[in-house]
Amino acid sequence: MKSLTAYVVSLCLSLLLAGSAFAADGGEKVNVNTADAATLARVLHNVGQAKAEAIVAHRTENGPFRSIEQLATVKGIGLRTVEVNRDRIEIGAPRTAATAQRPAANRAPASPAAARTAPQR
Repeated sequence: MKSLTAYVVSLCLSLLLAGSAFAADGGEKVNVNTADAATLARVLHNVGQAKAEAIVAHRTENGPFRSIEQLATVKGIGLRTVEVNRDRIEIGAPRTAATAQRPAANRAPASPAAARTAPQR
């Protein structure tokens, strides 16, 4: 009877641990235009520290990514890696210092006079 109890307890613990591993894996996303290399390596599958650093270097040299598919242009990142990670990747413009200082609601709207003076073609 003790061995049956031990077996049931170990089975329940195994299922509990397996369930928590799947739950932790599914929900995290990363913005490839703002994340650091450590975050990219942690969140993206088949992307280690070296590939994550290559993503950051590519972003620094060429500007922000405009599409998820553009990640495949990074050395070491192929279309397969992009497809595996598609649900974990977010593309968003990086915040500039000026944007970060002022919330969008406080920005002055473009003046109607400026729109009228622009040449129309």
